[in-house]
Amino acid sequence: MNQSIDIRGNLLSLERPLVMGILNATPDSFYEGSRFMGEAALDAFTAMVSAGADIIDIGGYSTRPGAGEVSEAEERERLDTVLCAVRPIFPDAVISIDTWRASVARHCAEQWNADIINDISGGDYDPDMWETVAGLGLPYVAMHTRGLPATMQGLTDYDDVVADVLRDLAFKADGLRQLGVADVIIDPGFGFAKTVDQNYRLLGHLEEFKAIGAPILAGMSRKTMVWKELDIDPADSLPGTTAVNTMALLNGADILRVHDVAAARQAVGVYEAYRRNNRGPENSITVIDNPHI
Repeated sequence: MNQSIDIRGNLLSLERPLVMGILNATPDSFYEGSRFMGEAALDAFTAMVSAGADIIDIGGYSTRPGAGEVSEAEERERLDTVLCAVRPIFPDAVISIDTWRASVARHCAEQWNADIINDISGGDYDPDMWETVAGLGLPYVAMHTRGLPATMQGLTDYDDVVADVLRDLAFKADGLRQLGVADVIIDPGFGFAKTVDQNYRLLGHLEEFKAIGAPILAGMSRKTMVWKELDIDPADSLPGTTAVNTMALLNGADILRVHDVAAARQAVGVYEAYRRNNRGPENSITVIDNPHI
């Protein structure tokens, strides 16, 4: 697996897991605390940078289960409003664009120097996306889902959710590489066409996705798999989110996509301390074959 991501000629190291902050320029994303329209978006972006976000993911189209459609013009206008405010002030910030539309990806890359394209459909919604990203030379997050946001939660029948998702992402990573996309990032798509139990099974088998040879992004922040399991609501689910994020790190996640950057950075810091002190031959356990024990 690549130990870095090429961001317009500069290498973003993956030696330490990265934190991707979520900024939704939408009025209807599932977590109210992630919605930032107008001037509030600049304040939110600034706060994420100050909290240590490595990447900030900006979206103009809510893809929560059951979400309604948004026109291309509306999605572009929402993104332009945010990017116009933040890019001149933060020219070096690593910005990801959460879109499944190739035309929107191209616009944000050419107009605002977007650095990464994050596609919840992995190219399934727009057949032009893969060639567009290859032509732009940008890193690309390919996520697994089924159906559309309005129908995905009725499409959770798998032979084996781990094997099926792994197969789909391996196929997509191979296709993208053949087109020349050098930096493919994979996302199992927690919460997208998966039941709560299926999400936890994927989490427990996350390390198996290393076989694809691509960085793994885990996006579980305040999702149903956390708050529904605990019988709370998204606003109260930060402690549970920190728990599943820590499990993801232990199981091989390279990027955490989160609403709460500071909490995620703390989780990464604790994980790094744990990893630093529990790896290598100096920390191995010697087993003594003694019949008297």
